[in-house]
Amino acid sequence: MTTSPSLMAARRPDDVQVRRDMPRSLVLLFAATCTLSVANVYYAQPLLDALALDFNIGPAAVGGVITATQVGCAFALLLLVPLGDLVDRRRLMAVQLLALVAALAIVGCAQSTSMLLAGMLGVGLLGTAMTQGLIAYAASAAAPHEQGRVVGAAQSGVFIGLLMARVFAGCIGDLAGWRGVYFCAAGLMLTLACPLWRRLPALVPVPGTTSYPRLIASMFTLLREERVLQIRGMLALMMFASFSIFWSALVLPLRAPPYAFTHTVIGAFGLVGVAGALAAARAGQWADRGFGQRTSAAALMLLLLAWWPLSLMAWSLWALVIGIVLLDVGGQALHVTNQSMIFRTRPEAHSRLVGLYMLFYAIGSGLGAISTTAAYAHAGWQGVCLLGAAVSLSAMVFWAATRRHMVVAA
Repeated sequence: MTTSPSLMAARRPDDVQVRRDMPRSLVLLFAATCTLSVANVYYAQPLLDALALDFNIGPAAVGGVITATQVGCAFALLLLVPLGDLVDRRRLMAVQLLALVAALAIVGCAQSTSMLLAGMLGVGLLGTAMTQGLIAYAASAAAPHEQGRVVGAAQSGVFIGLLMARVFAGCIGDLAGWRGVYFCAAGLMLTLACPLWRRLPALVPVPGTTSYPRLIASMFTLLREERVLQIRGMLALMMFASFSIFWSALVLPLRAPPYAFTHTVIGAFGLVGVAGALAAARAGQWADRGFGQRTSAAALMLLLLAWWPLSLMAWSLWALVIGIVLLDVGGQALHVTNQSMIFRTRPEAHSRLVGLYMLFYAIGSGLGAISTTAAYAHAGWQGVCLLGAAVSLSAMVFWAATRRHMVVAA
């Protein structure tokens, strides 16, 4: 395969010596923008019942709202994220931010199901493009000795956005309705336009390295050639499908009697996942020490076991809390391990590897969302838990069947 184009801006050989550390305020700006960008993609999850009521969508089909968002995510990872290698990233971020604001406004103003789905597609497309593009931007703007710190801060912003999206949507949804959530989100993104344009460093792309069609084509070559990407990507697909099965369906029983919780309370359950994510942070260190396969086995076991306490939600909300922690510990540990193994394969192609890996994530999330609402409509919460357990068990079986192909990577 032809060597991939550089993800970095054009630099002089002595740039490493003359560049200063990135200011803390700029690091925080990257993190905050990642937080708000990725949150846009997940606001709909605790609002599905309100959307179903407003647009007269049946319980079995309302998961299509999430699926439309994930389709947008998939297109972003394939078509927009690699664009940062070819054009001025600061201008690209500005255009994508304004387009994202427009997509959020379309969702907030939607008067038909087709308009709603089109807006959600745009939100998934542009929210994902900005999030992943900013992570690559942060890596390019940072000096080599601080790259891990800067990218780590941006990734932390992504994680905070994932957790806070449901809480924010729940609170604003209770106060101003689901449309208010998207109008507030559009306003928050607009507040970032001026700071981003003024503070983001201008990084000139390397001229004449490759064409856009060749860049996109090289992603398919990577996907065809890299066995590690194929295997860990499939594990990610099933893991994120399990996540989506749970989070997309949770609002339905919790909004119904006997709980009848508000969107604020339902969104707050997302904060329970903080403990799981903090515990899973060590997974990358274990993978670096050669324990990637052991960590994967333990993570997949937790992912499967989580569905037992989750199935007991009707009898105890504490069981629900325990299940969320187990689900997040297993999922985050597997996610970190997957990335650690994939990044060892092609150091010169990290950006495209991230895009391809996250494409598996988008497909899994979309399939999980559309399947879980159908399962809930036909078999209730126990049907959702059986579906989640079946997907988690499939992931474990797949891991065992492909383990021999991962000897080098483990």
